[in-house]
Amino acid sequence: MSGALIELANRLSGKVMISSEISEADLKGVDSESLVAHIIEHFAGVSGAVLSKESLESVIAGIRSETKEPVHVEVIRSGNFNPAAKDIEPQFRARDVRVERTSSNVNDFVDYFQDRFVRIREIIRSYGNGFSGILGNISGIKQYMNGRDLAAVGMVYDKVVTAKGNIMITLEDESGSVKVLFMKPARKQRDEQNEVFDSASKLVKDDVIAVKGKTWNSFVIANRMLWPDVPIHQPSQSADDVAVALVSDVHVGHKLFMQKNFAKFLEWINGGVDNRRDLAAKIKYMVVAGDLVDGIGIYPDQDRELAIDDIYKQYSVFFEFLEHVPDYIEVFVIPGNHDAVQRAEPQPKVGNGFLKDFKKENVHMMTNPCYLNLHGIKILAYHGTSLDSVIRGIPGCTYSAPTDAMKEILKRRHLSPIYGGNIVVPSKDDALVINEVPDILHMGHIHKNGYDAYHGTLLVNSGTWQGRTGYQIKQGHVPSPGLLPIYEAKSGKLNVMDFNEL
Repeated sequence: MSGALIELANRLSGKVMISSEISEADLKGVDSESLVAHIIEHFAGVSGAVLSKESLESVIAGIRSETKEPVHVEVIRSGNFNPAAKDIEPQFRARDVRVERTSSNVNDFVDYFQDRFVRIREIIRSYGNGFSGILGNISGIKQYMNGRDLAAVGMVYDKVVTAKGNIMITLEDESGSVKVLFMKPARKQRDEQNEVFDSASKLVKDDVIAVKGKTWNSFVIANRMLWPDVPIHQPSQSADDVAVALVSDVHVGHKLFMQKNFAKFLEWINGGVDNRRDLAAKIKYMVVAGDLVDGIGIYPDQDRELAIDDIYKQYSVFFEFLEHVPDYIEVFVIPGNHDAVQRAEPQPKVGNGFLKDFKKENVHMMTNPCYLNLHGIKILAYHGTSLDSVIRGIPGCTYSAPTDAMKEILKRRHLSPIYGGNIVVPSKDDALVINEVPDILHMGHIHKNGYDAYHGTLLVNSGTWQGRTGYQIKQGHVPSPGLLPIYEAKSGKLNVMDFNEL
């Protein structure tokens, strides 16, 4: 064995044996990363697997069938489709967040964290919830005698687990800091104590919280903890029977972009598909939550996976698809980490240089994040890049259940709570603080559909229109492409259309 064959054998060692009938020539022109991932998937659950020449040919054929060059897809419009949404006047307000330019010096970071802390602290103080009498500053704790009850708000500076299993954090504000101890509950302790400890176990650096407890020497022994959180509320409803289509992660330009499925979706909203035409007739709005295209140079060796290696052409194809959206549907489009804007968040809207001759009055380019009010329904649209750091950093969060991570984001009232997990602009005004309670929080990024409700806010991760990549196969991540969530604004019902089957 030599060259690529040796590399393949090393990568599959302990998982799959390679038959001696396979030669170097059999591997020519095949991406090694994708090949390894697909072989492992092919033999998943099989012990003592042997890769024969026949099975290798089958795997390679599967890879090549996934990576066809893009072809023009015609979208069929129905001549007898008379959608009710067409006769309803649009009612929307769209608010971009402020995208600032900074020099990223020390003072910029001080201003950023100061603004973040002050704004979230005010959210906490507005609640009460048994936390009346919150100290004006943490430095005042030093004046208290042991056993004194108190409540304080601060930002988590660090967190450790002691030898006895207790959780110790350093809580700070502008005036100083204090050590706060969350005691590990004994088995017979009340559920309230378990809840407090469980909440403390999910704390991460830079969280802003309120604690209530007793002073003891230089510590505070906590017996309650309060997140900024979103209040329990009744979601808004529209008087008109209109619907909102929630889309994300289209990835035009990648070989695995599911262009026929996406074209089928556009055909459906034009009345060209019989299935659920009644729902298609209600769609008045569409929100696209980032990664419109796959981009260029986003990750190493990306060029091997591209069907379109020109960023302008990628956007041209994306906007060609948007040309097929009926004019009565208002479309709101934000960028993601694959798009041709700054990587740091908040992100500016996709620039006019990529739109070129595209111009439709019903298509609105927005910042990431942005706030929308569509027929009275308040939507916070955010691509969701911070989901990676939240899933890695907070216990209980997984890629298979994106709404669990989205709940943690809402609890913290911040779209990127773990600083350094993804790049943010250290601006004087932190645009990632969730200062308005949404009826719908719409994200994408991790290519996994998920739906849940939390305190009256509907959480929607709308998945993707890209097939399963070799990297995702290696990571064991199973995306859910081709699924379209659609929210009916009058009834509050969420529907999911499957364009893998239509």
